[in-house]
Amino acid sequence: MSTSTVSKQIPASSVGSAANAASQPATRSPRKAALASWIGSAVEYYDFFIYGTAAALVFGKIFFPSFDPVAATVAAFATFGVGYVTRPIGAVLLGHIGDRYGRKKVLTFTLLLMGVSTFTVGLLPTYGQVGISAPIMLVILRMLQGVSAAGEQAGANSMTLEHAPPHRRAFFTSFTLSGTQAGLILATLVFLPISALPEEQLLSWGWRIPFFLSAIVVLVGIWVRRTLPETPAFEQEKSHQQTKLPLVVLLRDHKKNLARVIFCAQISVVSTIFSVFTLSYAVNTVHIPRATMLTVLILANLVALAAIPAFAALSDRIGRKPVFIFGALACACLIWPYLWSISQANIPLIFVLGLLLSGVVYSATNGIWPSLYGEMFDTRVRLSGMAIGTQIGFALGGFAPTISAAILKPGADGWMPVAVFVSVTAIIAAISAATARETYRTPMQELGKQ
Repeated sequence: MSTSTVSKQIPASSVGSAANAASQPATRSPRKAALASWIGSAVEYYDFFIYGTAAALVFGKIFFPSFDPVAATVAAFATFGVGYVTRPIGAVLLGHIGDRYGRKKVLTFTLLLMGVSTFTVGLLPTYGQVGISAPIMLVILRMLQGVSAAGEQAGANSMTLEHAPPHRRAFFTSFTLSGTQAGLILATLVFLPISALPEEQLLSWGWRIPFFLSAIVVLVGIWVRRTLPETPAFEQEKSHQQTKLPLVVLLRDHKKNLARVIFCAQISVVSTIFSVFTLSYAVNTVHIPRATMLTVLILANLVALAAIPAFAALSDRIGRKPVFIFGALACACLIWPYLWSISQANIPLIFVLGLLLSGVVYSATNGIWPSLYGEMFDTRVRLSGMAIGTQIGFALGGFAPTISAAILKPGADGWMPVAVFVSVTAIIAAISAATARETYRTPMQELGKQ
């Protein structure tokens, strides 16, 4: 039967209705996908970041109390970093599922796994109650958090990128990272009154409350995501041909871009140093009040909520690379005066430089990388490429507090090795981005085809 015959047998009203039905989701999906990604990331990273805050303030004292204070801090940071060890494993597994069976399945699974793991941390007995079993269980749960985090951002970024209008892909995908900042703000706000508790109450029951509250935020995230449709790009790819082994295609056709993402993702060192290491350094070494440093974190992330979409919108106009490179190089410079201001306990300068470093210039990289990395790959392997590349790169960021605690020297200038470490990783990220192809004007169907 010819096409013209088929079209004659279908009433015009039915054709019009079908066209309207098909067009309606396309107009609604970008905003819905961005909202779902924002809320999901906020939930996921609330869970992930309360662990980092607890590692900086509490875990060294209740899970490793037989160590000397420095060794206990290093051990607590190591449990924070171990979550990044399982991220590449989770990235391979969840990347395969997301590229083979759809983005939505991955996003539901990651929220559930993160929520259960985080809630269970709040139930753990301490070292004083069960001995070595306590830190072992803590490490296992942190590893499960890492598996979840590996698929969350890559899945949410892929979902939003593939729903976004062609000329605003960076802006819409940036909402995933805005959600991450919101999760950090929420985690810090929850810990702010908890940290004000007397030491005995904080170490006995107070630290558990933020972990128990994760059950509420996870339920909110699942409720928001339940009706989100699969992306048009994935459905189109699925209807044409399905890649049975996305990992094989990724390693065969996208090795260079995968390497670029790994090195660019080392910019995450700035984030974990700012949110975890400097918190511990300021409170435990310089003896700046906990509430002061937690307030710096909150304000910096409030600034980032506005800066991330603003830089993303800028990259939709001038390109991904110049914005990302500016942010990385500025971070390499600003980490020096920021750490110096902490060593001097100069509170006004800590606030000013903290807002500039984390709130402004780091946002230039943070708002751009979802589109920069996602546009390096085609639809068949996008989730795998983003997940595996970022999680291998983020592994260094995860262990950055541990490395920094180990290389921190005594005395007023002891922070300098840490500043060198952060600057080198940021410069590596900038150089890697400079070698990438500019893609802000490339049509979706041509991405990853170079």
